[in-house]
Amino acid sequence: MSSLLSKELKEKAQIFHGDEICQAKSLELLREVGMPNCLLPLEDVFECGYIEETGFVWLKQKKSKQHHFDKVGKLVSYAPEVTAYVEKFKMKKVTGVKVKELMLWITLSEIYVDDPPTGKFTFKTPAGLSRSFPVSAFEVPEEKKAEKIVGGSQEKEGVVEKA
Repeated sequence: MSSLLSKELKEKAQIFHGDEICQAKSLELLREVGMPNCLLPLEDVFECGYIEETGFVWLKQKKSKQHHFDKVGKLVSYAPEVTAYVEKFKMKKVTGVKVKELMLWITLSEIYVDDPPTGKFTFKTPAGLSRSFPVSAFEVPEEKKAEKIVGGSQEKEGVVEKA
């Protein structure tokens, strides 16, 4: 999807390269829009971008990743490219994220936190079906998340590209 962006939109984008800077930027964005900090547990992210004007964000990782959220017993699959339009407490038009329900992989299209806060986090499918979970199931204490992202070392890579 990000590869389909027009030249005009790419010029407005903040684009970052390298796993460490992309991990930090995705965490920063999640915090900024009021989403749980462990919502995007991606690995080997080589590019991420954000167009503030439209709220469009993308993350590219080397390969698909599956993550099991133990507190809710759900397996989630993240494609090599994950995209969404973000706004306060919401991610719309999500691509590249599926959750396993029984024996089926269900595509997610919208993710949001209740506003005003009720402690609930909702996932919605393109068919309009939804399921809510506690926000706490998708959060990791900030200290642990920072250790995981940075690995206790200084930033080694991270080319910032602003067209």
